[in-house]
Parts: sequence; C-alpha cells; structure tokens
Amino acid sequence: MSEKIKKPKRFIPNIKKVSQNPQPLANGHRLCPGCSESLILKQALSTIDVPVITANATGCSEICFGAYPYTSFKTPWIHSLFENAASVISGIEAMHTAKMKRGELSEEQKKVKFLAIGGDGATYDIGFQWLSGALERGHNFVYICFDNEGYMNTGYQRSGATPKYSHTATSPAGSKIKGKPQKKKALTDIIAAHNIPYVAQCSPSNFADLMKKAHKAFNTDGPAFLNVISACPTSWKTRPEKGLEILQTGVDSCFWPLFEVDNGVWKVTYKPKEKQPVTHWLQNQGRFKHLLKEENSHLVAEIQGDVDRNWEKLLRMEKAFGKKSESITGVDL
Repeated sequence: MSEKIKKPKRFIPNIKKVSQNPQPLANGHRLCPGCSESLILKQALSTIDVPVITANATGCSEICFGAYPYTSFKTPWIHSLFENAASVISGIEAMHTAKMKRGELSEEQKKVKFLAIGGDGATYDIGFQWLSGALERGHNFVYICFDNEGYMNTGYQRSGATPKYSHTATSPAGSKIKGKPQKKKALTDIIAAHNIPYVAQCSPSNFADLMKKAHKAFNTDGPAFLNVISACPTSWKTRPEKGLEILQTGVDSCFWPLFEVDNGVWKVTYKPKEKQPVTHWLQNQGRFKHLLKEENSHLVAEIQGDVDRNWEKLLRMEKAFGKKSESITGVDL
C-alpha cells in the first residue's frame, strides 16, 4: 500500500505566537506618521523565524529605514540604487546557493531568506526591467512593493502606479487637465504573466490575509512577489490615524482587490459582502477632492466603470484558472 501524501499545513496567523518571533525591523525609523510601510514589513516578517537578508531600493523606505550611519534592520541590509534591488538580492542569493553546493554553510546558515523591497517608483517604473529579469531567471527571493501610488520621497510626482485623475505635483488638477490622464498600471497582473510560483496583492488593513500570503511567499521555492497598497498621509492628504480605515475602503470598493496567483491558480482571497462604490475610496483623500465636484461626476463614473470591469475580469480569471475562493472570515487569531 502506498503511503498517504501529507498536505502542507495551512498557515493561520496566531498573533500571540508570531509576536514572539524575532523582529528583523527595530522600532526606530523615520517614516511619516501614518505611513503603512513599517506596518507592512512587520506583518510580513512576523510570519518567519529565520534570518533575512534585505536589499532596499532608493525611496521612502530606504531613507527612513537606513539614513547613514543608522538602520532599522537588525539583519543584513543593503541599500541598492533606485532600480536594481532585485538584481542585488539575486546576486546574494546566487552566492548563497553556490556556497551551499560547495558545503561551506552550516544548517542554520542554509535557512536564510532573501528579500527585496521598494516603492512603486522603483518597482512599476525605474526598476521594472531588473525585477523582470530576476523573476525570469528564477532566483529564490521575495519582492515586496510598497505601492503608495507615486514618487512620495520627492514630493509626490506621478508614477505608473498613480491612479487616473489623481492630483500630483507633476499632474496637477486644474480647469483643463483633471489630474493624471493615464490609468494605473496593472503590475500584479504583469508579474503574474511571468509565470513565477507565487504572486499576490495585499493590504495591511487585512492583516490576516497579508500574513498568510507573506508566509506562502517566504516558503515558496523560487521567486515570489507581493504588491501591497501603502497609505501615504503626506501626499494623499489624509489623516495619519485613518490610514488602515482608508485602505479598507479601497479593498471594499474593489479598487484594490485582494487576490493571489499560486502556481498559476488564481484566487480572490477577499470578496466584500457588499461591494462599496468607489466614492468611499475617493472621498477621504485630498488628492481626489476635485473629483467630488458636481462638474466632475462623469470622471467618477468613468473610474467606477474601470473598477467594475477590473473586478469582473478578476472573477472571470478565478473561474477560468482557479478554484473556489477561500474566505478568511473566522480565522483563529
């Protein structure tokens, strides 16, 4: 009789347990009040209990986590250029693999994980070529994108991640132009098209969902990518204490749907019981205040139409290439 194959245990975040894991990120940092980046990292890194080597692209996170001669990381941390965090971590991972093959590492040293982090400027735009190459080569690392939808470190210039009609320093809303004229790049879908083992879209407002996906990513054999929406009160013109609440309106309106592509299987990991109108996402952010004027109602209708079509497309992808979505409601925390 053949032995029964054991399925891997499903990861359920246990707050008491994961809070006891070593925290690679120290409490001290220089992020603006209400910024989500430290929260995202702590949620993700709490799911593993082994050392992590991090390559950090230039941007808000690099400036605030590692202003010379200090760093918030308790584990090896490297500041790369704006564009090449994925290449830097690929080289370190390749060196580690070579040392393992030569028998130069202890069992503990073999357990090291590799992480690259960067904002949407370093990921959607400047560093996309380097990231794409690292994914295609199949390096064993996790890439986390802090998507705060603009070049925030230098005063909120528009990026490929900036939503259509956002008011930014380089796409100001006025009487002739109503903010950025182009749509937000569908980066998570683009990364999924690389056919890597694991891709997911997350929000720190749904911490159990983010932590489950981070755990999967760090335990994936091969490249994994997490695209995480990150509140920026300074440039979004929002109240710092309302960050998670505002991010949740993006999730509940399906402006920022939560899903994963696990070895080609598409799964929507959160379906709102009642899908909210996109105005719930727009109304508490100063960068969108011009859209709430009566004369711009047609622009809001256009945004709503895009959100609805993207959500329906995602549901079709799940139906065609996935399984029945698994609700995280009632997870034992």
